[in-house]
Amino acid sequence: MDSAHVEGQHGYIHRKDDYLKRLRRIEGQARGLQRMVEDEKYCIDILTQVSAMTKALQSVALGLLEEHMSHCVVQAAVAGGPEADAKVREASEAIARLVRS
Repeated sequence: MDSAHVEGQHGYIHRKDDYLKRLRRIEGQARGLQRMVEDEKYCIDILTQVSAMTKALQSVALGLLEEHMSHCVVQAAVAGGPEADAKVREASEAIARLVRS
């Protein structure tokens, strides 16, 4: 848990079960990819599954980012001061990482 978090709960907490379900599905996709390689499946079929898994991870990342912006960053902005600046900078850096990936 982020020690600088305003209320002690992260913004995604109300959708935690949804995120866990999606991440478990992605975990299953990763195991499926391993089986495909073990079974020497066609390269394009494996790449298609990698693309699907990548999109699923991006969807989780975008959801978490939206939750962070609407909860953590908004609360920090209301409080103002250095915490607000830090949260905005942190969110900007997260967005930059997502864009580069």
